[in-house]
Amino acid sequence: GLEHRCCLEGERRRSGERQARFNREMIAAILPLAVSFARAGRLPLTRRAFMAGSSIVAASMSSQPAGASPGFVTETLLVNGQRYNAQRFVEADVGMKFQRTELTDKLFAQAWPADWPFPPSAFSRLDESDDGDFYSSPRFVYHIDEGAVRALTDYYKASIPDGSAVLDICSSWVSHYPDDFPQKMKRIAGTGMNSLELEGNKQLSDFTPKNLNIEPKLSGYADNSFDVVTCVVSVDYLIHPLEVFKEVRRVLKPGGKFILSQSNRMFQSKAIKMWLGMDDLQHALVIGAYFNYAGGWSKARAFDVSPSGPRTNDPLFIVEAIKE
Repeated sequence: GLEHRCCLEGERRRSGERQARFNREMIAAILPLAVSFARAGRLPLTRRAFMAGSSIVAASMSSQPAGASPGFVTETLLVNGQRYNAQRFVEADVGMKFQRTELTDKLFAQAWPADWPFPPSAFSRLDESDDGDFYSSPRFVYHIDEGAVRALTDYYKASIPDGSAVLDICSSWVSHYPDDFPQKMKRIAGTGMNSLELEGNKQLSDFTPKNLNIEPKLSGYADNSFDVVTCVVSVDYLIHPLEVFKEVRRVLKPGGKFILSQSNRMFQSKAIKMWLGMDDLQHALVIGAYFNYAGGWSKARAFDVSPSGPRTNDPLFIVEAIKE
């Protein structure tokens, strides 16, 4: 009846107020960084709105511009005796333009607070159930759109030297490396939640299924064994980021680089709670904070590498640092 509806509306309002209060607290946790920058107008909101839906993207592989290469292949993956149909992007000129705008001075000009600013509640999630159950079924789809995929591939091509030993953490059936990387790199290892997805990743030379939220260790990988570590749109799921960043530093060679990419798509139920109340540039600021408080890293650098052209709806940002 009316009284029941009023109670429901009251609870929804209180729930919304609690979430809004939490969001304000998370923003305040990185004061005087994000808030002061925003007030000064130095960090305007990004040109694309936060996408509140699922991060599963049915890759847009049709309606290519006239005269352009198709840019994808349709294939059947044979994984653990089972067949899965998938469409995979391949390098091609599809009418997109790529750029690199450095954001380092805007994001990381101020000194970091002396103490770790994030409370434990920042790393809670809407769904605290077993991540292994959530990721148990393989998803042979892309989690960012075609433009963001190609922008990331373009960045890797310019940033990872031939002959490197590379580790892709939080990996899946694609790592977004250039097509010729398996031939040009010394090694491409991968870790991720789903063994079937990793088995379907043709760019990996070896892989190890690993849940970094249960054990934030890169066990099985020796100290100083990789030149580059990559992490694609997954840092927002880590509930022990400092431990993971320290482990990445351990397995990197001196001078090795950790490259993290981030867009605005996610599984909202599995992302850390503070992520939900922040925009793209504040996300990059948080990643920079992880580098700072983990210790042993150079000053982080940040770039907006969002592409332009057809099928380029998702933004893409890079935050990276070098092991000291």
